[in-house]
Amino acid sequence: MRRFVVSLALGLVAPGALAGQTPEVAIEWGVKVPLRDGVRLSATVYRPRAASGPLPVVFTLTPYLADTYHRFAMAMARDGYIFAAVDVRGRGNSDGAFEPFVNEGRDGHDVVEFFAAQPWSNGRIAMWGGSYGGTDQWATLKEFPPHLVTIVPVAPAYLGIDFPMVGNIPSSYLPQWLTFTSGKAAQGQLFADMAQWAGYARILRREKLPFASLDSVAGNRSAIFQKWLEHPTPDDYWDGVAPTPAQYARMDHPILTITGHYDGDQLGTLTHYRKFLEHASPRARDRIYLVMGPWNHGGTRTPTREVNGVQFGPASMVDIHRLNREWYDWTMRSAASRPSFIQDKVTYYVAGAGGDVWRSAPTLDAATRERRPFYLHSDGKASDVFGGGRLATAAPDRSVPDEYRYNPLDPPMPGDVTNPSALSFVDQTRVMTAAGNGVVYHTAPFDEELEIAGQPVLTVWVALDVPDTDFEALLYEVLPDGSSIHLARAQLRARYRESLRQEKLVPPGVPLSYRLDNFNWFARRIAKGSRVRLVFRSPNGLELQQNFNSGGVVARETARDARTARVTVFHDRQRPSVLELPIGR
Repeated sequence: MRRFVVSLALGLVAPGALAGQTPEVAIEWGVKVPLRDGVRLSATVYRPRAASGPLPVVFTLTPYLADTYHRFAMAMARDGYIFAAVDVRGRGNSDGAFEPFVNEGRDGHDVVEFFAAQPWSNGRIAMWGGSYGGTDQWATLKEFPPHLVTIVPVAPAYLGIDFPMVGNIPSSYLPQWLTFTSGKAAQGQLFADMAQWAGYARILRREKLPFASLDSVAGNRSAIFQKWLEHPTPDDYWDGVAPTPAQYARMDHPILTITGHYDGDQLGTLTHYRKFLEHASPRARDRIYLVMGPWNHGGTRTPTREVNGVQFGPASMVDIHRLNREWYDWTMRSAASRPSFIQDKVTYYVAGAGGDVWRSAPTLDAATRERRPFYLHSDGKASDVFGGGRLATAAPDRSVPDEYRYNPLDPPMPGDVTNPSALSFVDQTRVMTAAGNGVVYHTAPFDEELEIAGQPVLTVWVALDVPDTDFEALLYEVLPDGSSIHLARAQLRARYRESLRQEKLVPPGVPLSYRLDNFNWFARRIAKGSRVRLVFRSPNGLELQQNFNSGGVVARETARDARTARVTVFHDRQRPSVLELPIGR
């Protein structure tokens, strides 16, 4: 009896069960799904108990364990769908060895066809899932299982573009994620200990160890981590997960894809989306829909009104489950109309002054009315936030270059983290205390509200006295009261300025053009009296693999290889550095 009471207090017993009610949902745990190579995956299947016949099936293929999706699965079953949460090979209760992303396309194909053949299935199969579970939907779709009707890839990564590196700069987060997905069981508490992971990154600096040893320092030597470091560019290894142009061209499925302004996999979501539009048939292009909310990575599935200190209005709290249900009703059950929330091919949120507005557009590019150039100007004193760096719509004539120095041996900032999701987007400490490493430019206060909607692009002319370094660009709205809000970020390793697929070390002292175009897409009304701030610098925190500027294999370098970089930023008539802001409607 005591055990029963404890279970009730913990919420482990449904209240209806105490009244003698029959559960609405029948759950079958440990369903074995055979794959073509003999491996068997484990699925937890949820079925409406009152179903009078076969039903459509929605499933997710996940490395995060089937139990994670219990609540969503119960809701889908109550909506009249069969839902299956399937552990990827090597994780949870599935057989085989887990190598992230590599097997999911073929395995997903076999899972689709297995569910289509079950007596409780009507043969119409769909996928759902976010992050990894979004990436493996695209991977499954490219295998063209005959019974797959639709996919809903939420925040999917595109390997080589936004994971495990951005601008060919890997993240210290990688061993953290690989530990989270190591072995068969969940490692959630260890994964969530941000202070511990930051401590491991600090050990690298203190002990002068190479980035390649981060997994060992963290106590989980990983062959996968080492393999990833052997592929520092988007090469054939990463290309194998995403669809080819020919495969995109064959796709003819209704697709709903979802991301957010602050989603860490937004670049991946938009890369899949744009490549699909580039190669798909006119009929297929008419069947893909995009929702862009003001959310972070987790918020793409469970929206919140606040992201890292940035507040949004009540309209940001979209009923995602209803959106999913109505999508499946439309595509799997031939409902008369598409989801009520979707008015056009693209639905996006506009934040900021007078904000909390959802807008629709026929394409994502149509959200941008024009691309307005803001040229960098300076009298050579843009080295801190109170300096003379300016952003103006008039092109420069004569302008004194700016200069900063990046010493890889300088200590990281206090409170630095390995995962940017832990940083405040309204705290200016990191900008205010970065004098000396980087340059800062501001627009004049805007005379009226200005809507920015799209992905900015920064083209900057730089000369280096070292063969390589890393760059990052940060954008902020600085409000009339002096507070600020982080808007977007881009980054690039200098040796990949011409192509992410081929390195070319930097000739010393030669001004070269660098294009940073991997800013996140966002839509925000900049308030009257606000300014836009641009920070351009070399990152020197715990979050990213540290570049020691020597031009060698960065993953194997240590502090002993460090060279201080003198970075000269030009902005004159011959070398106009310019920030292009996408102006919304």
